[in-house]
Amino acid sequence: MRRKIPSTVALSIFEAAARHENFARAADELCLSESAVSRQIAALETYLDARLFTRVGRQVVLNDAGRYYANRIAPHLEEIELHTQTLMANRGVGGILELAVIPTFSSRWLLPRLHEFRALHPDITINFSEKPEPFLFRGTHFDAALHFDHPAWTGVVKLELFDEEVVPVLSPRHHALEQLREPGDLARFTLLHKAGKNDVWRRWFETAGVRDDRALRGMRFELYSMVIEAACAGLGVGLVPRFYVDRELKSGDLAIPFDIAVKHAKRYCVVYPEYKKDSPVVIAFRDWVEGLAQRFLLEHTASRR
Repeated sequence: MRRKIPSTVALSIFEAAARHENFARAADELCLSESAVSRQIAALETYLDARLFTRVGRQVVLNDAGRYYANRIAPHLEEIELHTQTLMANRGVGGILELAVIPTFSSRWLLPRLHEFRALHPDITINFSEKPEPFLFRGTHFDAALHFDHPAWTGVVKLELFDEEVVPVLSPRHHALEQLREPGDLARFTLLHKAGKNDVWRRWFETAGVRDDRALRGMRFELYSMVIEAACAGLGVGLVPRFYVDRELKSGDLAIPFDIAVKHAKRYCVVYPEYKKDSPVVIAFRDWVEGLAQRFLLEHTASRR
């Protein structure tokens, strides 16, 4: 059955005209004449059997139908352009993996190690998009997600990687760590909290055998990356996932004053839809991440002995 879709030329011209609400500006942007833009809009309105603009003298203004249509098609035109440019850049060689990620996890754990994957699979291009919450793959362009486990994932193949555990970090350049004698001493500092995890400091003190009613006090930040920056700046002591601060621990910007960890319920995993289970690109990425996670766990276990 033939799809009921207008020409992409007409849609592109309409998107520009809708964005400017001005045919002359749209024509300048597209290197067309104003009359050519007007004809394409008229042809599109005939095809849709709906007016998209209200014409007042020589001016045009989007009506409700036009605004609805423009808002719905613009993101898809951008997506078509992105995929077209990506395919042209790769000339059809190898493959493209559209990956949804949690921002801090990907920037702190995956990206510093991604050169290994590129060395093994130079013909595979990975495009990253931020998706902080679980989602349904149907209706999206994503091939896989590097995310956390959640009951909301349905119709997927899931490969568990490792649990998240948090440890306290403090700047040795701003604070005298040698004066810290016991875990309870951390309560003297400003506690840096990740928003939405307000109970974790209390759990950490309990794990360390300390009871302190100040565990809920302190500064709160939307992202772990902000907690890390605040700790590096000497604003206080933060509780962050151990693997998020590898770089800062090695450089001496941060130190773990007491290596007592609290495990979160959060578990990181690779997720991909069942209809992608035979995709060579997805399989290559999944296998590499699985090996990377196993090596990572072994290295961190050995370093703490």
